[in-house]
Amino acid sequence: MRVRTLIADHSELALIGLRTVFAGVHRIELVGEARDAIELQALLLREKPDVVLLDHTAEGFGAKVIRDGLKRSKRTRFISITPDPSAMALMSAIRAGVTSYIKKDCGIDEIIDAVLDTADGQKFFCGKILETLRRSSFDVDQLLTAPMSCAPVTLSARECEVISLIAEGLSYTRIAERLHLSAHTVTTHRRNIMQKLGVNSTAAVVMYAMKNGLVSPNKFLFDASEA
Repeated sequence: MRVRTLIADHSELALIGLRTVFAGVHRIELVGEARDAIELQALLLREKPDVVLLDHTAEGFGAKVIRDGLKRSKRTRFISITPDPSAMALMSAIRAGVTSYIKKDCGIDEIIDAVLDTADGQKFFCGKILETLRRSSFDVDQLLTAPMSCAPVTLSARECEVISLIAEGLSYTRIAERLHLSAHTVTTHRRNIMQKLGVNSTAAVVMYAMKNGLVSPNKFLFDASEA
């Protein structure tokens, strides 16, 4: 299913950059660009996008714009994409209703994954954003953990690839090379995976991979015999 995406920023350079990033992504359909809050609200009413990617720290795109936007299009999910934000700016966006948060200097793959994962009902926080929150006084795990339910854990295809390669013992650098990603993007995937699984160690991720058939236990036996 195509992800109807709207981008909002008063910077022409930012709009051009994001437009270019999404141009070659089949699942992402760019349905509009807003340069101010009035244009954003009008596009929300007309287009009802799945995802809005906006810089909430830009003039005219603050927390109130996000709250108003969610009232106009309840099914739309918001992703903040900003320069280096303060912890208070992050909290303001999250409390206003932002689902995911990334930085403008994130890799292209990370930006694309943020849009697709958010459209699929997941939360996506890049590693640099999580680190900013952890350095503050906020309880990140409590903040980002959704209420417990009976629903199964949902992992993207890319996250399953990362889990399987972690379980095989590859370093982040090797995983990045194998998947043609940056090491930072791999680290972000690992953090998001651990958040979804509710674990805090690589060993627990490996156990999950083995139990769910993402890697064969025999792999470790063969590796040990070859050592």
